[in-house]
Amino acid sequence: MSADLSKTAYDHLWMHFTRMSSYENAPVPTITRGEGTYIYDTDGKKYLDGLAGLFVVQAGHGRRELAEVAAKQAAELAFFPVWSYAHPKAIELAERLAHYAPGDLNKVFFTTGGGEAVETAWKLAKQYHKLTGNHTKYKVISRAVAYHGTPQGALSITGLPALKAPFEPLVPGAHKVPNTNIYRAPIHGDDPEAFGRWAADQIEQQILFEGPETVAAVFLEPVQNAGGCFPPPPGYFQRVREICDRHGVLLVSDEVICAFGRLGTMFACDKFDYVPDIITCAKGMTSGYSPIGAAIVSDRIAEPFYKQDNTFLHGYTFGGHPVSAAVALANLDLFEREGLNQHVLANEGAFLKTLQKLHDLPIVGDVRGNGFFYGIELVKDKVTKESFDDEESERILYGFVSKKLFEEGLYCRADDRGDPVIQLSPPLISDQSTFDEIEQIIRTVLTEAWTKL
Repeated sequence: MSADLSKTAYDHLWMHFTRMSSYENAPVPTITRGEGTYIYDTDGKKYLDGLAGLFVVQAGHGRRELAEVAAKQAAELAFFPVWSYAHPKAIELAERLAHYAPGDLNKVFFTTGGGEAVETAWKLAKQYHKLTGNHTKYKVISRAVAYHGTPQGALSITGLPALKAPFEPLVPGAHKVPNTNIYRAPIHGDDPEAFGRWAADQIEQQILFEGPETVAAVFLEPVQNAGGCFPPPPGYFQRVREICDRHGVLLVSDEVICAFGRLGTMFACDKFDYVPDIITCAKGMTSGYSPIGAAIVSDRIAEPFYKQDNTFLHGYTFGGHPVSAAVALANLDLFEREGLNQHVLANEGAFLKTLQKLHDLPIVGDVRGNGFFYGIELVKDKVTKESFDDEESERILYGFVSKKLFEEGLYCRADDRGDPVIQLSPPLISDQSTFDEIEQIIRTVLTEAWTKL
Protein backbone atom coordinates (compact mmCIF):
# COMPACT_ATOMS: atom_id res chain seq x y z
CA MET A 1 0.00 0.00 0.00
CA SER A 2 2.78 2.44 0.91
CA ALA A 3 4.54 1.91 -2.46
CA ASP A 4 1.30 2.68 -4.33
CA LEU A 5 0.72 5.73 -2.15
CA SER A 6 4.26 6.95 -2.79
CA LYS A 7 3.89 6.62 -6.56
CA THR A 8 0.56 8.47 -6.45
CA ALA A 9 2.22 11.20 -4.37
CA TYR A 10 4.97 11.61 -6.96
CA ASP A 11 2.51 11.57 -9.86
CA HIS A 12 -0.05 14.02 -8.47
CA LEU A 13 0.96 15.79 -5.25
CA TRP A 14 3.20 18.78 -5.95
CA MET A 15 4.94 19.18 -2.59
CA HIS A 16 5.91 22.63 -1.35
CA PHE A 17 9.54 23.80 -1.43
CA THR A 18 10.46 20.33 -2.71
CA ARG A 19 12.96 19.20 -5.34
CA MET A 20 10.45 16.87 -6.99
CA SER A 21 13.06 15.03 -9.07
CA SER A 22 14.52 13.58 -5.86
CA TYR A 23 11.45 11.33 -5.56
CA GLU A 24 11.44 10.01 -9.13
CA ASN A 25 13.14 6.81 -7.98
CA ALA A 26 12.81 7.13 -4.21
CA PRO A 27 9.82 6.75 -1.89
CA VAL A 28 7.99 9.87 -0.77
CA PRO A 29 8.07 10.03 3.06
CA THR A 30 4.40 9.82 4.00
CA ILE A 31 3.16 10.52 7.52
CA THR A 32 -0.14 8.92 8.50
CA ARG A 33 -0.73 9.86 12.14
CA GLY A 34 0.63 11.67 15.18
CA GLU A 35 0.51 11.18 18.93
CA GLY A 36 2.02 13.58 21.46
CA THR A 37 5.51 14.49 20.28
CA TYR A 38 5.70 11.65 17.73
CA ILE A 39 4.60 11.07 14.14
CA TYR A 40 4.28 7.75 12.28
CA ASP A 41 4.77 6.85 8.62
CA THR A 42 2.96 4.39 6.35
CA ASP A 43 5.15 1.55 7.63
CA GLY A 44 4.37 2.38 11.24
CA LYS A 45 7.86 3.75 11.94
CA LYS A 46 7.95 6.34 14.73
CA TYR A 47 9.74 9.70 14.49
CA LEU A 48 10.18 12.45 17.06
CA ASP A 49 8.58 15.59 15.65
CA GLY A 50 11.44 18.00 16.29
CA LEU A 51 9.84 20.81 14.27
CA ALA A 52 6.23 20.67 15.53
CA GLY A 53 5.20 20.00 11.93
CA LEU A 54 6.40 23.38 10.72
CA PHE A 55 6.67 25.37 13.98
CA VAL A 56 2.95 24.71 14.40
CA VAL A 57 1.80 21.78 16.59
CA GLN A 58 2.25 23.49 19.96
CA ALA A 59 -0.10 21.29 21.98
CA GLY A 60 1.13 18.06 20.39
CA HIS A 61 -0.47 15.58 18.03
CA GLY A 62 -3.65 13.63 18.61
CA ARG A 63 -5.51 16.14 20.80
CA ARG A 64 -8.98 14.70 20.38
CA GLU A 65 -10.68 17.65 22.10
CA LEU A 66 -9.51 19.98 19.32
CA ALA A 67 -10.79 17.62 16.63
CA GLU A 68 -14.14 17.36 18.39
CA VAL A 69 -14.49 21.14 18.59
CA ALA A 70 -13.87 21.34 14.83
CA ALA A 71 -16.56 18.74 14.13
CA LYS A 72 -19.08 20.43 16.40
CA GLN A 73 -18.52 23.84 14.80
CA ALA A 74 -18.69 22.42 11.26
CA ALA A 75 -22.06 20.89 12.06
CA GLU A 76 -23.35 24.18 13.47
CA LEU A 77 -21.87 26.72 11.02
CA ALA A 78 -19.22 25.38 8.68
CA PHE A 79 -18.59 28.60 6.82
CA PHE A 80 -19.53 32.25 6.66
CA PRO A 81 -17.27 35.12 5.56
CA VAL A 82 -16.38 38.13 7.69
CA TRP A 83 -16.97 40.46 4.74
CA SER A 84 -19.39 42.99 6.29
CA TYR A 85 -20.83 40.23 8.52
CA ALA A 86 -19.65 38.51 11.69
CA HIS A 87 -20.09 35.14 13.36
CA PRO A 88 -19.70 34.36 17.09
CA LYS A 89 -16.40 32.45 16.97
CA ALA A 90 -14.58 35.17 15.00
CA ILE A 91 -15.88 37.77 17.47
CA GLU A 92 -14.80 35.71 20.50
CA LEU A 93 -11.37 34.95 19.04
CA ALA A 94 -10.73 38.58 18.08
CA GLU A 95 -11.55 39.62 21.65
CA ARG A 96 -9.30 36.88 23.05
CA LEU A 97 -6.34 37.88 20.89
CA ALA A 98 -6.82 41.55 21.76
CA HIS A 99 -6.79 40.56 25.44
CA TYR A 100 -3.47 38.72 25.04
CA ALA A 101 -1.83 41.37 22.85
CA PRO A 102 0.20 44.17 24.47
CA GLY A 103 -0.59 47.89 24.53
CA ASP A 104 -3.54 49.04 22.45
CA LEU A 105 -3.37 46.24 19.85
CA ASN A 106 -7.12 45.64 19.89
CA LYS A 107 -8.17 45.23 16.25
CA VAL A 108 -7.84 41.78 14.64
CA PHE A 109 -7.86 41.22 10.86
CA PHE A 110 -8.05 37.48 10.14
CA THR A 111 -6.25 35.68 7.33
CA THR A 112 -5.74 31.98 6.59
CA GLY A 113 -1.98 31.89 7.15
CA GLY A 114 1.21 33.75 8.00
CA GLY A 115 2.23 34.93 4.55
CA GLU A 116 -1.22 36.45 4.11
CA ALA A 117 -0.88 38.15 7.50
CA VAL A 118 2.40 39.75 6.39
CA GLU A 119 0.84 40.76 3.07
CA THR A 120 -2.04 42.29 5.02
CA ALA A 121 0.29 44.25 7.30
CA TRP A 122 2.20 45.84 4.41
CA LYS A 123 -0.99 46.81 2.57
CA LEU A 124 -2.47 48.16 5.79
CA ALA A 125 0.66 50.22 6.51
CA LYS A 126 0.57 51.72 3.01
CA GLN A 127 -3.11 52.65 3.21
CA TYR A 128 -2.77 53.95 6.77
CA HIS A 129 -0.11 56.44 5.68
CA LYS A 130 -2.21 57.56 2.71
CA LEU A 131 -5.23 58.09 4.97
CA THR A 132 -3.13 60.19 7.34
CA GLY A 133 -1.72 62.39 4.59
CA ASN A 134 1.68 60.70 4.12
CA HIS A 135 1.18 59.66 0.51
CA THR A 136 4.84 58.90 -0.22
CA LYS A 137 5.32 56.36 2.61
CA TYR A 138 5.27 52.93 0.99
CA LYS A 139 8.70 51.32 1.52
CA VAL A 140 9.49 48.60 4.05
CA ILE A 141 12.69 47.61 5.78
CA SER A 142 13.44 44.05 6.89
CA ARG A 143 16.56 42.01 7.63
CA ALA A 144 18.99 40.00 5.54
CA VAL A 145 18.26 36.26 5.37
CA ALA A 146 14.82 36.75 7.04
CA TYR A 147 11.85 34.78 5.70
CA HIS A 148 8.44 36.49 5.75
CA GLY A 149 6.36 34.38 3.35
CA THR A 150 5.68 33.59 -0.29
CA PRO A 151 3.01 36.04 -1.60
CA GLN A 152 4.51 38.70 -3.86
CA GLY A 153 4.61 41.37 -1.15
CA ALA A 154 5.75 39.09 1.65
CA LEU A 155 8.37 37.60 -0.66
CA SER A 156 9.67 41.09 -1.38
CA ILE A 157 10.07 41.64 2.36
CA THR A 158 11.88 38.28 2.61
CA GLY A 159 15.66 38.61 2.67
CA LEU A 160 16.65 35.41 0.81
CA PRO A 161 17.78 36.28 -2.73
CA ALA A 162 17.68 32.69 -4.01
CA LEU A 163 14.01 32.35 -3.05
CA LYS A 164 13.15 35.58 -4.84
CA ALA A 165 15.17 35.32 -8.04
CA PRO A 166 12.70 33.14 -10.03
CA PHE A 167 9.87 35.62 -9.40
CA GLU A 168 11.56 38.96 -10.06
CA PRO A 169 10.54 41.67 -10.51
CA LEU A 170 8.74 41.70 -7.18
CA VAL A 171 6.97 44.51 -5.32
CA PRO A 172 9.24 47.59 -5.29
CA GLY A 173 10.31 49.35 -2.11
CA ALA A 174 11.54 46.50 0.10
CA HIS A 175 14.99 47.15 1.56
CA LYS A 176 17.28 45.07 3.78
CA VAL A 177 19.49 45.70 6.82
CA PRO A 178 21.84 43.37 8.77
CA ASN A 179 20.27 40.78 11.06
CA THR A 180 21.20 39.96 14.67
CA ASN A 181 23.53 37.00 14.03
CA ILE A 182 26.08 37.84 16.72
CA TYR A 183 28.01 34.62 15.98
CA ARG A 184 29.04 36.24 12.70
CA ALA A 185 28.84 39.86 13.81
CA PRO A 186 30.91 42.21 11.62
CA ILE A 187 31.42 44.48 14.65
CA HIS A 188 30.99 44.30 18.47
CA GLY A 189 30.84 40.49 18.41
CA ASP A 190 32.10 40.32 21.99
CA ASP A 191 29.61 42.90 23.33
CA PRO A 192 25.93 41.93 22.85
CA GLU A 193 24.56 45.32 23.93
CA ALA A 194 26.88 47.27 21.63
CA PHE A 195 26.10 44.87 18.80
CA GLY A 196 22.38 45.35 19.43
CA ARG A 197 22.74 49.12 19.25
CA TRP A 198 24.76 48.82 16.05
CA ALA A 199 22.21 46.47 14.44
CA ALA A 200 19.29 48.71 15.41
CA ASP A 201 21.11 51.78 14.17
CA GLN A 202 21.47 50.17 10.74
CA ILE A 203 17.68 50.39 10.50
CA GLU A 204 17.81 54.12 11.19
CA GLN A 205 20.58 54.57 8.65
CA GLN A 206 18.46 52.82 6.03
CA ILE A 207 15.42 54.95 6.89
CA LEU A 208 17.53 58.11 6.53
CA PHE A 209 19.09 56.86 3.30
CA GLU A 210 15.70 56.13 1.72
CA GLY A 211 14.15 59.25 3.25
CA PRO A 212 11.82 58.95 6.26
CA GLU A 213 9.02 60.43 4.17
CA THR A 214 9.11 57.27 1.99
CA VAL A 215 9.34 54.50 4.64
CA ALA A 216 6.07 52.96 5.82
CA ALA A 217 7.12 50.10 8.11
CA VAL A 218 9.86 47.90 9.55
CA PHE A 219 9.18 44.14 9.63
CA LEU A 220 11.11 42.11 12.22
CA GLU A 221 10.74 38.64 13.73
CA PRO A 222 11.36 38.55 17.51
CA VAL A 223 13.71 35.59 16.89
CA GLN A 224 14.66 35.43 13.22
CA ASN A 225 13.90 32.01 11.76
CA ALA A 226 15.89 31.74 8.51
CA GLY A 227 19.62 31.52 9.10
CA GLY A 228 19.01 29.54 12.27
CA CYS A 229 17.21 31.24 15.14
CA PHE A 230 18.83 34.64 15.74
CA PRO A 231 17.62 36.09 19.07
CA PRO A 232 17.67 39.86 19.61
CA PRO A 233 20.60 41.33 21.56
CA PRO A 234 19.74 43.18 24.80
CA GLY A 235 18.09 46.54 24.12
CA TYR A 236 17.70 45.93 20.38
CA PHE A 237 13.93 46.18 20.16
CA GLN A 238 13.72 49.13 22.53
CA ARG A 239 16.08 51.06 20.26
CA VAL A 240 14.18 49.98 17.13
CA ARG A 241 10.94 51.19 18.74
CA GLU A 242 12.52 54.60 19.41
CA ILE A 243 13.80 54.82 15.84
CA CYS A 244 10.41 53.96 14.34
CA ASP A 245 8.66 56.51 16.55
CA ARG A 246 11.19 59.19 15.66
CA HIS A 247 10.58 58.77 11.93
CA GLY A 248 6.85 57.96 11.87
CA VAL A 249 7.48 54.38 10.74
CA LEU A 250 5.28 51.45 11.82
CA LEU A 251 6.92 48.55 13.66
CA VAL A 252 5.55 45.17 12.61
CA SER A 253 6.40 42.20 14.84
CA ASP A 254 6.24 39.16 12.55
CA GLU A 255 5.35 36.44 15.05
CA VAL A 256 4.08 33.78 12.66
CA ILE A 257 6.53 31.36 14.30
CA CYS A 258 7.28 33.02 17.63
CA ALA A 259 3.74 33.65 18.95
CA PHE A 260 1.58 31.23 20.96
CA GLY A 261 4.13 29.77 23.31
CA ARG A 262 7.07 29.08 21.04
CA LEU A 263 9.16 31.36 23.30
CA GLY A 264 7.03 30.83 26.42
CA THR A 265 4.70 33.84 26.05
CA MET A 266 1.50 34.29 24.06
CA PHE A 267 3.21 36.99 21.99
CA ALA A 268 6.99 37.10 21.70
CA CYS A 269 7.15 40.90 21.85
CA ASP A 270 6.14 40.54 25.53
CA LYS A 271 9.20 38.39 26.18
CA PHE A 272 11.48 41.07 24.76
CA ASP A 273 9.50 43.96 26.25
CA TYR A 274 8.39 46.03 23.26
CA VAL A 275 5.01 47.04 21.85
CA PRO A 276 4.74 46.95 18.05
CA ASP A 277 2.09 48.66 15.93
CA ILE A 278 1.06 45.40 14.25
CA ILE A 279 1.60 41.75 15.14
CA THR A 280 1.38 39.15 12.38
CA CYS A 281 0.66 35.63 13.60
CA ALA A 282 -0.66 32.24 12.47
CA LYS A 283 0.73 28.68 12.92
CA GLY A 284 0.45 27.92 16.65
CA MET A 285 -2.87 29.74 17.12
CA THR A 286 -4.70 26.44 16.49
CA SER A 287 -1.72 24.12 17.07
CA GLY A 288 -2.22 23.29 13.40
CA TYR A 289 -5.61 21.63 13.84
CA SER A 290 -7.12 24.11 11.38
CA PRO A 291 -5.51 26.93 9.36
CA ILE A 292 -5.79 30.55 10.47
CA GLY A 293 -3.69 33.71 10.68
CA ALA A 294 -4.13 37.31 11.75
CA ALA A 295 -2.77 40.83 11.74
CA ILE A 296 -3.39 42.37 15.16
CA VAL A 297 -3.42 46.15 14.86
CA SER A 298 -3.14 49.00 17.35
CA ASP A 299 -6.13 51.29 17.88
CA ARG A 300 -4.03 54.22 16.69
CA ILE A 301 -3.30 52.60 13.33
CA ALA A 302 -6.88 51.34 12.94
CA GLU A 303 -8.46 54.71 13.81
CA PRO A 304 -8.55 56.32 10.34
CA PHE A 305 -10.11 53.16 8.87
CA TYR A 306 -13.02 53.52 11.31
CA LYS A 307 -13.93 57.03 10.08
CA GLN A 308 -16.26 58.31 7.34
CA ASP A 309 -16.41 56.08 4.27
CA ASN A 310 -12.83 54.75 4.64
CA THR A 311 -12.45 51.02 3.99
CA PHE A 312 -9.46 48.69 4.14
CA LEU A 313 -9.75 47.34 0.61
CA HIS A 314 -8.48 43.87 1.40
CA GLY A 315 -9.81 40.46 2.45
CA TYR A 316 -9.67 36.66 2.19
CA THR A 317 -12.54 34.23 1.61
CA PHE A 318 -11.48 31.96 4.46
CA GLY A 319 -10.17 34.62 6.87
CA GLY A 320 -11.70 34.08 10.31
CA HIS A 321 -13.19 30.73 9.22
CA PRO A 322 -15.72 29.54 11.84
CA VAL A 323 -14.13 26.10 12.28
CA SER A 324 -10.63 27.54 12.57
CA ALA A 325 -11.77 30.23 15.00
CA ALA A 326 -13.50 27.64 17.18
CA VAL A 327 -10.41 25.43 17.19
CA ALA A 328 -8.19 28.41 18.05
CA LEU A 329 -10.36 29.24 21.06
CA ALA A 330 -10.22 25.64 22.27
CA ASN A 331 -6.46 25.56 21.71
CA LEU A 332 -5.98 28.75 23.74
CA ASP A 333 -8.16 27.26 26.50
CA LEU A 334 -5.83 24.25 26.46
CA PHE A 335 -2.80 26.56 26.72
CA GLU A 336 -4.20 28.09 29.88
CA ARG A 337 -5.49 24.85 31.39
CA GLU A 338 -2.19 22.99 30.90
CA GLY A 339 0.12 25.97 31.45
CA LEU A 340 2.02 25.47 28.19
CA ASN A 341 3.68 28.89 28.30
CA GLN A 342 4.85 28.31 31.86
CA HIS A 343 6.12 24.87 30.84
CA VAL A 344 8.28 26.40 28.10
CA LEU A 345 9.67 29.07 30.43
CA ALA A 346 10.46 26.44 33.06
CA ASN A 347 12.20 24.11 30.59
CA GLU A 348 13.85 26.35 27.98
CA GLY A 349 17.09 26.42 29.96
CA ALA A 350 17.22 22.63 30.16
CA PHE A 351 16.58 22.34 26.41
CA LEU A 352 19.39 24.79 25.61
CA LYS A 353 21.77 23.15 28.08
CA THR A 354 21.10 19.74 26.52
CA LEU A 355 21.75 21.03 23.00
CA GLN A 356 24.91 22.82 24.16
CA LYS A 357 26.44 19.42 24.91
CA LEU A 358 26.89 19.17 21.14
CA HIS A 359 29.58 21.86 21.35
CA ASP A 360 32.10 19.08 21.92
CA LEU A 361 31.64 18.00 18.29
CA PRO A 362 34.08 19.64 15.85
CA ILE A 363 31.29 20.30 13.33
CA VAL A 364 29.13 22.36 15.74
CA GLY A 365 29.94 26.08 15.67
CA ASP A 366 27.02 27.69 17.49
CA VAL A 367 23.86 26.78 19.40
CA ARG A 368 21.37 29.64 19.68
CA GLY A 369 17.72 30.53 20.08
CA ASN A 370 15.10 31.06 22.74
CA GLY A 371 12.19 29.20 24.32
CA PHE A 372 11.60 25.95 22.42
CA PHE A 373 13.17 27.34 19.22
CA TYR A 374 16.86 26.64 18.54
CA GLY A 375 19.36 26.50 15.70
CA ILE A 376 22.64 24.57 15.57
CA GLU A 377 25.09 26.07 13.08
CA LEU A 378 27.50 23.65 11.41
CA VAL A 379 31.05 24.65 10.47
CA LYS A 380 34.21 23.19 8.95
CA ASP A 381 36.47 24.94 11.45
CA LYS A 382 35.45 26.03 14.96
CA VAL A 383 38.33 28.50 15.31
CA THR A 384 37.87 30.38 12.03
CA LYS A 385 34.09 29.71 11.83
CA GLU A 386 34.64 28.64 8.22
CA SER A 387 31.36 27.45 6.71
CA PHE A 388 30.58 24.83 4.07
CA ASP A 389 30.95 25.73 0.41
CA ASP A 390 28.05 25.04 -1.98
CA GLU A 391 29.30 21.57 -2.91
CA GLU A 392 29.73 20.59 0.74
CA SER A 393 26.28 21.91 1.66
CA GLU A 394 24.76 19.85 -1.12
CA ARG A 395 26.73 16.72 -0.25
CA ILE A 396 26.78 16.90 3.55
CA LEU A 397 23.70 18.90 4.60
CA TYR A 398 21.19 17.71 2.00
CA GLY A 399 22.84 14.53 0.78
CA PHE A 400 23.53 13.13 4.24
CA VAL A 401 22.50 15.06 7.38
CA SER A 402 18.91 15.80 6.39
CA LYS A 403 18.16 12.24 5.28
CA LYS A 404 20.09 10.58 8.07
CA LEU A 405 18.34 12.53 10.84
CA PHE A 406 15.01 11.32 9.48
CA GLU A 407 16.28 7.74 9.12
CA GLU A 408 17.42 7.84 12.74
CA GLY A 409 13.94 8.90 13.85
CA LEU A 410 14.11 12.71 14.08
CA TYR A 411 12.01 15.00 11.90
CA CYS A 412 13.56 18.48 11.92
CA ARG A 413 15.06 20.93 9.44
CA ALA A 414 18.56 20.89 7.99
CA ASP A 415 18.86 24.11 6.02
CA ASP A 416 21.39 26.43 4.40
CA ARG A 417 19.33 29.58 3.90
CA GLY A 418 22.21 31.59 5.26
CA ASP A 419 24.77 29.29 6.86
CA PRO A 420 24.21 25.52 7.33
CA VAL A 421 22.01 24.88 10.37
CA ILE A 422 19.82 22.27 12.01
CA GLN A 423 16.64 23.84 13.37
CA LEU A 424 14.58 22.51 16.26
CA SER A 425 11.10 23.54 17.34
CA PRO A 426 9.39 20.61 19.09
CA PRO A 427 5.84 20.62 20.49
CA LEU A 428 5.51 22.67 23.66
CA ILE A 429 4.63 19.55 25.67
CA SER A 430 8.22 18.30 25.24
CA ASP A 431 10.28 17.48 28.33
CA GLN A 432 13.80 16.38 29.25
CA SER A 433 13.31 12.95 27.66
CA THR A 434 12.48 14.72 24.39
CA PHE A 435 15.56 16.95 24.66
CA ASP A 436 17.79 13.95 25.36
CA GLU A 437 16.42 12.00 22.41
CA ILE A 438 16.96 14.97 20.09
CA GLU A 439 20.54 15.45 21.33
CA GLN A 440 21.45 11.78 20.99
CA ILE A 441 20.16 11.46 17.43
CA ILE A 442 21.87 14.70 16.31
CA ARG A 443 25.11 13.61 18.00
CA THR A 444 25.09 10.28 16.16
CA VAL A 445 24.39 11.87 12.78
CA LEU A 446 26.84 14.77 13.10
CA THR A 447 29.62 12.49 14.30
CA GLU A 448 29.26 10.53 11.08
CA ALA A 449 28.82 13.69 8.99
CA TRP A 450 32.21 15.00 10.21
CA THR A 451 33.93 11.93 8.73
CA LYS A 452 32.44 12.79 5.34
CA LEU A 453 33.94 16.29 5.34
